[in-house]
Amino acid sequence: MPAITSPRGRTLRAGAVLIACVFALAACKKGDGDAVAKGKDGKDKGPDAIPVEVMAAAKRPIAASYTGTAPLEARGESQVVAKTSGVALNVLVEEGQVVRAGQVLVRLDASRAALQAAQTASLMHKLEANYRRSTTLAEQKLMSANDIDTIRYDLENARAANRLANLELSYANVVAPISGVIAERKIKNGNFVQINTPIFRIVDNSRLEATLNVPEREVATLQPGLKVDLAVDAMPGKKFGGTIDRISPVVDSGSGTFRVICTFEGGGTLQPGMFGRIRIDYDQRADALVVPRVALLEDEGDPAVFAVKKGKAVRVPVKLGYLDGQWAEVRSGLQVGDQVVTAGKVALREGSPVTIVGGKAPKSQLAAGAAAAATAAR
Repeated sequence: MPAITSPRGRTLRAGAVLIACVFALAACKKGDGDAVAKGKDGKDKGPDAIPVEVMAAAKRPIAASYTGTAPLEARGESQVVAKTSGVALNVLVEEGQVVRAGQVLVRLDASRAALQAAQTASLMHKLEANYRRSTTLAEQKLMSANDIDTIRYDLENARAANRLANLELSYANVVAPISGVIAERKIKNGNFVQINTPIFRIVDNSRLEATLNVPEREVATLQPGLKVDLAVDAMPGKKFGGTIDRISPVVDSGSGTFRVICTFEGGGTLQPGMFGRIRIDYDQRADALVVPRVALLEDEGDPAVFAVKKGKAVRVPVKLGYLDGQWAEVRSGLQVGDQVVTAGKVALREGSPVTIVGGKAPKSQLAAGAAAAATAAR
């Protein structure tokens, strides 16, 4: 007699079959995942290689330098003032005109000074005649020595008054105290000029100066006579040469700096007031081993770079020498041709696998570095 199965029993049996299928499917998926994680040979694959850009360490000239900024100043500057009052009859120069020391810049009305000079000259001549007659009378014992002394003193006073009047008359011609360029003119024809009033400004731009406030640690490296390179914002791409003219012998105790005055030839495109960027090379090395400064790691440890060796990143401590623009001199830790990471180093760790993108360092660079090393060894 067949067994009778209840509806509840059939439901339980169907549930058990469904659970068994779920476990079987999970086992199949797990097996597939293991297959993905392993290669065709069944071994685990390592982490993905990190793309980096590299450049080879090479030999090139490098310079030790100090850089700073300073405005250009004229070596000489003078405010021209009127030494007497009067109406400007003739203004002889304009702004931008080159003048020499002693050149007449403006003529003032000198009528009053001329009359004063003539009056004192007349009195002086009268007293000179009296003194000559008195001398003759004194020889004849007809005039006392006291009277002659009085006339002589009056004559000397008249001569001094005449010289003063002539000096005032000369002040009517306002002259340039120094040679240079008229930078500013504050007077026009017909203006009344008060005594001691500035009417011109002359700038001697034949030589320009720039003063650097240099930290005292550089006091032993900078010396008068060293060559200086100057770049100004007004003329990008152009370089101007100069020299260190003089160095202050005293270090400022407040700022810990000393003054270095550099001079440049003026009279051309360089003008006072331009802002200059100054570079002073105080040492040169013709065959220094260098790497790009971007290759240096920016952590707080000792200087180091990531070098690529056998497809992996290796942290290499280096001893640095001079830093020159985009280049850093390496005194120890690397050799010519060693490849250092210049881009992508942020994601690297010691032993990270890497793949070089953007091409390796040019063969010409490697060849040049090797040739330089061979030359240095000979």
